[in-house]
Amino acid sequence: MKEIRQKAKELLKEHCRVCPECNGKICSGEVPGMGGLGTGSSFRANVEALAAVRFNMRTLHDVAEPKTGCNLLGLDLDMPVMAAPIGGASFNMGKDLDEYEYIHSVLAGSVDAGVIGCTGDGVPEWLYKAGYKAIRDLEGRGIPFIKPWDDAEFFMKVEEAADAGATIFGMDIDACGLITLKKMGRPVSPKTPAKLAELKKRIPGKLILKGIMTPGDARAAADAGVEAIVVSNHGGRVLDHAPGGAEVLPAVAAAVKGQLTILADGGVRSGADVLKMLALGADGVLIGRPLVWASVGGGREGVRKYWEKIKGELMSSMVLTGCGDVRSVDPKIIYQK
Repeated sequence: MKEIRQKAKELLKEHCRVCPECNGKICSGEVPGMGGLGTGSSFRANVEALAAVRFNMRTLHDVAEPKTGCNLLGLDLDMPVMAAPIGGASFNMGKDLDEYEYIHSVLAGSVDAGVIGCTGDGVPEWLYKAGYKAIRDLEGRGIPFIKPWDDAEFFMKVEEAADAGATIFGMDIDACGLITLKKMGRPVSPKTPAKLAELKKRIPGKLILKGIMTPGDARAAADAGVEAIVVSNHGGRVLDHAPGGAEVLPAVAAAVKGQLTILADGGVRSGADVLKMLALGADGVLIGRPLVWASVGGGREGVRKYWEKIKGELMSSMVLTGCGDVRSVDPKIIYQK
């Protein structure tokens, strides 16, 4: 992994320093790029919120071989993780990077590790089409995320993704305030609960709604028939001064646990962080930026090795907290003063 990180650092250059700790401090305001919007406080809040969570270490138990396998949204996964949708390799990560090679390595490396990857959306056309091609080439093993466009563009992309073999679709509703897209003549917008329910009925599969940060929005998503939500502030890239995902996750989970699948992202950097998110109420966890340097620095094999690292850390953390199965993580493993 050290060699992969070093190669990624050389290729990403000023777009991402591949810092020893990916915390958003050096790259604040670097959008495009891999940083957080404005002051970068929302990016940092993600990392800080997870860092503040502490485990109760337990060693007197019979958990020697914890079970990490699970089923999320009908997908049998080797552990409850997904590669978050991050697109725009050439303008966020470096002009010499190829979008298809980048996203295919993320999806393929995830498949090799027994998990699943997501693709991003945006302008220009080749960006999202690279993701759909990768999904097609992997026989549908990928989840396309589509921004909250008007109906015509949204369902055009849903149809293209379905043709590529996708059966689960995502909408990153947290992109609804991207004014840059409006200036390009491609406006995105928030959706009312009624509109969301209408859209859901037309989706030829399951729908994941990413960008839910309040219990009220979570309940509205559940009422609209959405199969899953992602508790996410879009990696701190859309709204400055937002809380971290781990801060709001417990309240969101309390509102809708059992009604839909709860996914969460934001600042996840290790298998221990994955376990923290599960203990805070998530059913599954998305990881974003680290998969960028794993892909850029090591391609498909780099992504697979990164997931192996995460699994090893997750299993170790489960043993040391007495967790026998990721499907039934006890919130009591979290230390409370």
